[in-house]
Amino acid sequence: MLETGTILDITRLVVGIAILSYASYTDIKTRRASNILWVLMGSIGAILLVVQYFTTHFENQNIYYLIFIPIMIGLVYLLFQMRLIFGGADAKALMAIAILAPFQPIIENLPLYQGSVMPFPWTIFSNSIIIFLLVPLSLLFYNITKRNVKFPYALLGYKMSIEKAKETFVWPLEKLVDGQRKFMYMPKEFDVDEELNEFEKNGITEIWVTPKIPFMIPLLGGFICSFILGDILFYLINSIA
Repeated sequence: MLETGTILDITRLVVGIAILSYASYTDIKTRRASNILWVLMGSIGAILLVVQYFTTHFENQNIYYLIFIPIMIGLVYLLFQMRLIFGGADAKALMAIAILAPFQPIIENLPLYQGSVMPFPWTIFSNSIIIFLLVPLSLLFYNITKRNVKFPYALLGYKMSIEKAKETFVWPLEKLVDGQRKFMYMPKEFDVDEELNEFEKNGITEIWVTPKIPFMIPLLGGFICSFILGDILFYLINSIA
């Protein structure tokens, strides 16, 4: 029979996957994720912590890691204000995760790589970033299959018709400057519709674009990987050392 701590960790895993999966779905469709999702995740996380306190008294867990809940929330808020985290939903998701899973879980022999000294919410965040960094490699592979290999465009996006770009969540990777097509990755002053219309006026029907990939998707992947694999960055550093 499973121990109470294991049951709580499995509950955290299931709740996290369910809410992040739904948030990823709505983020892909509308680029929005309801605030109620993060209220629900945080509330369930708080309830699980109370249950854990009264049933196991945080046995086999370093209770001092609870202090990282407000620290993580404050850090995420700071990163959001510095525009290092672009989506408000992404920031709220990370804050809720800090409450839902403050301790490294132990589910049978998972995660495979244990021993990380970092708080578990940070492990989830760092794993998500690693997964997100795989996107350029995926785009390069896609462009190779399409025989559209032009750097740096091939690492950041793909070619798309102007007409389709207007109906899709993408940013142009090109900008017309004095009639010349120039590489431009998300400049400060940027109006997507205006840029696309400018290309059409100049008879250009296809340009390089970069997809607006919601960070919610790699966050879901990072959450799952953290429960199964553990701290990937910690493992890589130890392997190199």
